[in-house]
Amino acid sequence: MTTTFALPPETVTRLDYGMLRRVMVTLAMVLVVLSPLAPDPMAIAIGAFVPAVCVSIINTPTMPAAMFFFLFWQWMQTFARAIQGIVDGMPMSRSVYGAAVEDAYWYMMASIVVLAIAIRLVLGKIPAPTERNRLAHLNWRPVDVFMVYLASFVLNLVCLQIIRFVPSLYQQFDALGKLKTAILLLLFANVLGHNRGYQFLFAALGIELVMGFTGLLAEFRGVFIVLAMSALAARVKWSPITTGFAVMWAVALLSLALFWTAVKQDYRSIATQEDAFREEVTQEITASFEDRAGFIAGRILNPDDIDWGDAAYALVARLAYVDIFGAVASVAAFSKDEAPFLEQWGDALSHVFQPRFLFPNKPSLVDTAVFLKLTKADPTEFVRLSTSISVGYMGENFADMGFPGMLVGIFIVGSVIALVARYFMTLKLPWMLREALVMGFVFTVAGTGVEASLPKILGATVMFFVVYALVVKFAFPTGLRWLNSRSEQAQELEDRIRRSQQQNRSEEHTSELQSHLNLVCRLLLEK
Repeated sequence: MTTTFALPPETVTRLDYGMLRRVMVTLAMVLVVLSPLAPDPMAIAIGAFVPAVCVSIINTPTMPAAMFFFLFWQWMQTFARAIQGIVDGMPMSRSVYGAAVEDAYWYMMASIVVLAIAIRLVLGKIPAPTERNRLAHLNWRPVDVFMVYLASFVLNLVCLQIIRFVPSLYQQFDALGKLKTAILLLLFANVLGHNRGYQFLFAALGIELVMGFTGLLAEFRGVFIVLAMSALAARVKWSPITTGFAVMWAVALLSLALFWTAVKQDYRSIATQEDAFREEVTQEITASFEDRAGFIAGRILNPDDIDWGDAAYALVARLAYVDIFGAVASVAAFSKDEAPFLEQWGDALSHVFQPRFLFPNKPSLVDTAVFLKLTKADPTEFVRLSTSISVGYMGENFADMGFPGMLVGIFIVGSVIALVARYFMTLKLPWMLREALVMGFVFTVAGTGVEASLPKILGATVMFFVVYALVVKFAFPTGLRWLNSRSEQAQELEDRIRRSQQQNRSEEHTSELQSHLNLVCRLLLEK
């Protein structure tokens, strides 16, 4: 009698929403244990579970990876305020705007959960792709996708120059320039899926870091975000090696963020060639690339000149965006003036549906002006500092509807963003290209997180949809044909080489066999 054993099927851990949920729950448990040490223990303990709740809500097999970035980035900007309280050593309620800041913290946490619900309702039932469509991007060679990335990089530079000379076309060409973000995700997913071609991944990473650190904004962080989201979109196999790379990714991002926070003020002064005698402060780069790169290199070579403690606090304080909302809530609580009904939404919709090329005299919506109106701040201070600041779309919704009425406006914002994402996820394109388009879209409308104003979110959403509906129809077919033809040519060449090698081996085998037969015949004749 023989005994058979049923072996359990091999399980592979992959980076997907299920794994993210486990990671978020683990992170929350760690923070709960540490929360009694904080001035606001409840803000830490309850706020820590918001990412796990959001991931649980949006956890579906076809949920775009960019939706996790959208929610997690806004949670970080909110939760950072509780971390700042630990550094300050005092609760949020004792800050400048008092209890209004603590209220704003909870309003923002509730808003993030509402956004997750809106996303799930709109994107929860996207049809799953076929296996062939899901892996279609792996038919392309990494070198060819890298060439497409270089083309998108050049396109982005052209768009920036057009925006510089024709500011009224900002939204159109800013959206078009974000094609680079989409192609970056496609390149990274292609390399990670093939597990080869890493030289192209690191080349793109290097290009983005150099360009990010020589601009005025911290654009270097974008490439790290896209890399992480590409790993989620590709559902990469998780292993100890992957864990090591994830730790390296986190350390590199944090180190670069600290470095940029420490040097950005001096760097921007050099880049724009500001001085104390100039009254006008511009946001235009006037210094040469060599001067800017030289300044950055000098600081890298002399890290001891940087106060890393101050940089860490400044990074947390800059990341946290609750106090500005708190300022709006504080003014609303004590103001006796009745604001016009849905004033912020009215201004936003009016701005979006009056394109500047049709309404050239349309007044510009300045974030600082809205901030001054809603917070009653001293305008001379911000004019003197040439500071641009936004109360963010959450603060604007609160100014219009208060709490909990603001959650209706938040739900509408989340639904609009999810509807456009759904449009791209249901196109007849390779699945990873759909993921890439949604990543470019989310980075356009929500790259600044809760700082984005209502007009910018709604305007960028409409413009991105219009621009890429045209790009997908008229430009993508050519690009896809080129990638497919390059792949087919490479495959034909490999097949020819393989057949040639097989033929050569066959001829060598025949020749060797003939030699053996001749030797046998000669031996027989000699006998």
